[in-house]
Amino acid sequence: MFPRPVFRPLFGTLLAVFVLSATPAHAEIEHARDLMEANKFEEAMKKLWPAARSGNADAEELIGVMYAMGLGVEQDYTRAFEWYLRSSMKGHPGAQSGVGWYYEVGLGMPEPDLVRAYMWYVLSAIGGDPDAAISQEEVIKKMTPEQIKHAHELIDDYRVWLYPFR
Repeated sequence: MFPRPVFRPLFGTLLAVFVLSATPAHAEIEHARDLMEANKFEEAMKKLWPAARSGNADAEELIGVMYAMGLGVEQDYTRAFEWYLRSSMKGHPGAQSGVGWYYEVGLGMPEPDLVRAYMWYVLSAIGGDPDAAISQEEVIKKMTPEQIKHAHELIDDYRVWLYPFR
């Protein structure tokens, strides 16, 4: 057990460092969202690009949305998938659901992959995406028992890495 006087200042310092370091990036992402809502997609991309290139999962997911829908950029399903995948590997539930959908329908890839679609939907649901469970229920109806077994093996591999405490 930590002595109260030592633990409390350390926690406060760590929290302050986190808040101060997270605020500028968060503000830039929110500003980019506002620009997207105002149909100022080129400006939004300029705001998102540095954060996405630095590995910010929210920025990566939004750039994926822009490529998926052709918002301010030429629609490109392959690039959309790649941006969603980058964000997904960092635990972004919305991007994980997007990756699942791309695998389910086969957009941006040679063919659909129901095993990976199901896997990403389950991971997205674990991460808190409310729609992922519905997608998961729909895709499992199209799968064989062998595919489901394989998907659960992959889920177990990814879950411990993406969500070690869930």
